[in-house]
Amino acid sequence: MDIPASLVPSFQQIFEHSPALVARAPGRVNLLGEHVDYNQGIVLPAAINRAVYLAASPTSDGLLTLHALDLNEHITVRLDQLEKPQPGEVRSPGWAAYPCGVAWALQQAGLAVTGMEVVYTSDVPIGSGLSSSAAVEVAFAAAWRALGGWQMDNLQLARLCQKAENQYVGVASGLMDQFASACGVQGHALLFDTRSLEWRPLELPAGTAIVVADSGMRRTLAGSAYNDRRAACEKAVALLSVYKPGLQSLRDISAVEFAAYSVMLPDEVRRRAEHVVKEILRVEQAEQALATGNIQSFGGMMFACHKSLRDLYEVSIPELDALVEIARHLPGIYGARLTGAGFGGCTVNLIDASQAEAFIQGLQAGYEQHTGRQARVYLCQASSGVETESRRA
Repeated sequence: MDIPASLVPSFQQIFEHSPALVARAPGRVNLLGEHVDYNQGIVLPAAINRAVYLAASPTSDGLLTLHALDLNEHITVRLDQLEKPQPGEVRSPGWAAYPCGVAWALQQAGLAVTGMEVVYTSDVPIGSGLSSSAAVEVAFAAAWRALGGWQMDNLQLARLCQKAENQYVGVASGLMDQFASACGVQGHALLFDTRSLEWRPLELPAGTAIVVADSGMRRTLAGSAYNDRRAACEKAVALLSVYKPGLQSLRDISAVEFAAYSVMLPDEVRRRAEHVVKEILRVEQAEQALATGNIQSFGGMMFACHKSLRDLYEVSIPELDALVEIARHLPGIYGARLTGAGFGGCTVNLIDASQAEAFIQGLQAGYEQHTGRQARVYLCQASSGVETESRRA
């Protein structure tokens, strides 16, 4: 496993000998299926070749010692004193909540979590919508799994990481982010049914590339309207179940049925639910588009998704809209949309790989001209999921 050069001197400073293991957990982009994972829908993410990397050695003192290189911060916590925060309680520092939450979730599952000293860093931009927090969670969970010798597959690992995010960190996220980081397949998107938890890789068309554009606008999910959007979806299900008894989630209502009954919903709730219902349909259509190599159709669905996120779900911002509209007129573009929860972060672009250089230059120049801001633009590949490697004989 290749690790960033920045970790190497940290090994020498912190560990008396080489660390026991290193781990890599990738970030992710979601090509289609935004805000449907917590509505039991089908999503289409891909792990990317930007990741969280950590080096760890077990300790016998029951302590978790964290060295966050990117923040230049350190903290030590007692693993036998982890308690789930009370509603409204904010733990400080916030960055440590993710590894502590993973330790807590593993303990709740009856697993003995060893003390550990960890150095970690990431080239997943924090707060960008590329799931840096999920990558941190998955990397730590995989490290404890390796040190403990547990028989646990990557999907089980992802579900425990989701529990950490939901119940310890306090963000009501679905499973998609942790799943993609844990289960990524190189060169493929992942068609993931968040209800049945069945999934399979879908090969991305030859000659295409993924470009991620970071708007530079940051958001914090726990402090954003993310949880309000989820509550609106739950309210829609409760109201629609009057007309369709047995309705469990927005996954269970077709676009035709929604058109018939949605007039009974409050306007804001209707708009939120309309995005989800139509986005689930888009993912179903996208599977066929990829299977037949119809990349133009797939790209059109990405543009349609962004419009829906902007107008119905209202999670876009002007900077993200600008990136999508600029991309629409550049050479090699198939489709573009915001990726992640929104409120800031990144767009994902599917392009003709042979046009990558011109596309990236055009997107950067257009964004600066339009907003006065500079976008960081990354040429990415669909990556394999989490991996660990022992570094001791």
